[in-house]
Amino acid sequence: MPRRTSADEREPHMPQHYPFSAVVGSDDMALALTLSTISPAIGGVLVRGEKGTAKSTMVRALASVLPPIEVISGDRFSTDPAEVRPTSPDGPFAPDAPTETRAVRLVELPVGATEDRVLGSLHLEKALSEGVTEYEPGLLARAHRGILYVDEVNLLHDHLVDLLLDAAAMGRSTVERDGVSVEHAARFVLVGTMNPEEGELRPQLLDRFGLTVEVAAPRDPATRVEVVRRRLAYETDPAAFAERFADDEASLTDRIQAAQKLVEDVDLSDWALLKIAEVCAAFEVDGMRADIVTARAAAAHAAWHGRTAVTREDIRAAARLALPHRRRRNPFDAPGIDEELLDRILGDDEPEPEPPLDTDTDPDTDPDPTDDGDTSPAEDDQGSAGSDVPAPDAADPGPERHSQQEGDHSETASEQQPAGTDEVTVAGAQQPFRPKLFTVGGTGTGESGRRSRAITETGRRIGAARRTGQGGSIHLTETIRAAAPHQLARGRTGGGLAFEAGDLRLAVKEGHESNLILFCVDASGSMAARKRMEQVKTAILSLLMDAYQRRDKVGLITFRADGAELALPPTGSIDIAASRLAELPAGGRTPLAEALLKTADVLRLERVRDPRRRPLLVVITDGRATYGDHALARAHQVAAHLGATGVASLVIDCETGTFRMGLARQLADQLLAEYVPLGEVSATALTEVVKGAA
Repeated sequence: MPRRTSADEREPHMPQHYPFSAVVGSDDMALALTLSTISPAIGGVLVRGEKGTAKSTMVRALASVLPPIEVISGDRFSTDPAEVRPTSPDGPFAPDAPTETRAVRLVELPVGATEDRVLGSLHLEKALSEGVTEYEPGLLARAHRGILYVDEVNLLHDHLVDLLLDAAAMGRSTVERDGVSVEHAARFVLVGTMNPEEGELRPQLLDRFGLTVEVAAPRDPATRVEVVRRRLAYETDPAAFAERFADDEASLTDRIQAAQKLVEDVDLSDWALLKIAEVCAAFEVDGMRADIVTARAAAAHAAWHGRTAVTREDIRAAARLALPHRRRRNPFDAPGIDEELLDRILGDDEPEPEPPLDTDTDPDTDPDPTDDGDTSPAEDDQGSAGSDVPAPDAADPGPERHSQQEGDHSETASEQQPAGTDEVTVAGAQQPFRPKLFTVGGTGTGESGRRSRAITETGRRIGAARRTGQGGSIHLTETIRAAAPHQLARGRTGGGLAFEAGDLRLAVKEGHESNLILFCVDASGSMAARKRMEQVKTAILSLLMDAYQRRDKVGLITFRADGAELALPPTGSIDIAASRLAELPAGGRTPLAEALLKTADVLRLERVRDPRRRPLLVVITDGRATYGDHALARAHQVAAHLGATGVASLVIDCETGTFRMGLARQLADQLLAEYVPLGEVSATALTEVVKGAA
């Protein structure tokens, strides 16, 4: 078969990325990426870590150390010439079709990409100008046999994440839309990076990533100095810096290539499979995906070290990368793995198969910087992504403890704290429950989510509109209707319709959006009774869980003593909100007016920062105001002003006891807000269903 060399292989070029082998202090991440390229069936890598930890740098450098691939010349889908039945839409290919060798592609998927851009779609210009139905490949087609990289994957729309993970698992992409029916291979290494401070992935999506790694900046001063020294040297002279690590890069490429050839010959013995099953069962992971991924990763680790049989060290290395994120039971659980338990399960008292003699690779002398050093537990503990994780909490005994009738919530005289007292207490929350759904009324245009009605890119079709940008789903009927009246003027004499670009109509779809949930929490002395504050924190934690599942942003304002504080600026990180809530003290006077003024300022600023995201204000209080002159009148005046702005609001009344003043209901009337007693927040409470805050 004729072969030609691509321009990328023939011509030297200025290095575009920092060398992979030059990255300092990210051994776990380097190992995870390497194992995924050796065995793409592992399912990709999710890298979680704080900003400035070389996550993107290392991913972008990975492609440069991967062995080149051979493709059929001119094929847009990177078909492997060795495939017996290629599924490329550009086929069929002649047996002697010319081929070329090129570098592995790193395809970056922008967070704001549309489904059309990812999957591909009908070539609109050719369809309208030439009447030709032609498929325009998307990013999945370009990433075939390469790396698909999503930076800030936690900010990507859930339906796109599902789409990517499904394609990665199936190894192909199927497009059935706009008159196009296409299937093509889509085997790639999916790599996602994220900063947990900006929001988490749902546990269901976390489980779909094969491996996960926690990265953090090194704390050792000498290591930090070396990081800075190398970065400055690279920026001063990239070519010279790349040349300095050229031998390491070439050695790494050769080792990856050898491991890719060897991995199919690695033997997963019954002993190894049993050990993997014991580990996964002991860590109580859900389903069987953990066992499969751990087995694949262990085989890849064995091949990486030149072995053809899986050993205890291979299983340990694989479990440290494949299991931590699968132990999460709710979004507030930190990923992690108890390495002492892992060592006890694997043990060292049982015989294991003797590995074959290594004739090609000696990992003890290999200079490769990605060697994970699995020779001792002490070494693995350095920079490890795992940490001790407590046993799962006991099951929630039921909603009755969260949804009692209000009369059952009253504190005894000894539990109550007088309003305005200076004593400060901190109460904990109980297990969260499933809250009712509270929504913003009307129809928005915000980011796709799962809370309020909105015009979005996904959902049911409700109309059509002119095309104003790139992407979108064609509304065929309305496009034809727009073109039909102009056929005579365009000189049509027969055959197909004469279209112009201005005839194009795109479908308008109604789905759901995410919102900004801004909590304004009363932490004054009148709320400080331990039982009451436990109920308040439990309700807020439950609403936070709901906001996490519906992809909302959240903010937290607290007020007590003589002022209000923005405890958490609006963010997508629900776990940070939960930690701030746990530390929330209670006591002092009740500056309700100051809290509402602070709320108005925050909402005004967020309206400028993110104008499409509609807010839902949740005020949690008993309605009292005890700070300043005419405190209650001032609070109601500010509430009326805030209500006049049209912000959707919800007042959760925390007042308990037999004799009640009803101040929270008065506050709700001034805010034009929905009024909900604390005991009716739960979806399982025996009360009238609350439809939402409109």
